[in-house]
Amino acid sequence: MMIRLVILFLIVCIAGWGPFSLFFTRTITAPLGTQAWINEEIKDIDAQASNLDHQVLKIALIAYIHAHALGIARTPIVTIIDYSKPSLRRRLWVIDVNHGKILFNTWVTHGKNSGDITATSFSNQQGSLKSSIGVFLTANRPYVGEYGYALRIVGLEKNFNDNAYKRNIVFHGAWYADPKNISQEGELGRSWGCPAVSEKIVRSLIDTIRDRTLVVVYYPDRRWLNQSTFLGA
Repeated sequence: MMIRLVILFLIVCIAGWGPFSLFFTRTITAPLGTQAWINEEIKDIDAQASNLDHQVLKIALIAYIHAHALGIARTPIVTIIDYSKPSLRRRLWVIDVNHGKILFNTWVTHGKNSGDITATSFSNQQGSLKSSIGVFLTANRPYVGEYGYALRIVGLEKNFNDNAYKRNIVFHGAWYADPKNISQEGELGRSWGCPAVSEKIVRSLIDTIRDRTLVVVYYPDRRWLNQSTFLGA
């Protein structure tokens, strides 16, 4: 019985639901903000999830360095969503940057008007039903609302995502965000702009990223990459 439980736990972790950190305990040693620190993070994260592009990870780490320097990010947790990847892929990662650990790597939706399997269009406008890109901060406390257990996020970048709060863009669970939807429908479902995840993991994910943690939603949009105050030197 014990052997079966261990095998099941390993399958859950490999599938993208479980606590990766139980298998990886190295602490980052280089000073925060240095190139050496970024290099250590990339090396350690790549050892756990090679599906996270190095350049996307570097952009998220630079955003965290800036947010940390400004006193914005309260805890060393960074959530990365890479919307350059199709919804068929696990394109959300939650990282403990103090220890170089991946805590989650799972599927996440994009807005229905952002694209079909792959998101290509983004908006900061009310009623657009599109996802927004850029740097966000999570709220202190989750709440239970229309979508069940949910967590608000605040957009930190003017003209890119600063309407996220009034647009009610939140992390929440959804049946159509479960990967079984891919095998049944050929794609993950789409939201009205929210980053929805499977109902199986939404509570544990939200409880990990709550309390003013950074969220970096990536897309290779040249205007954002050039104008973001979180990515500048």
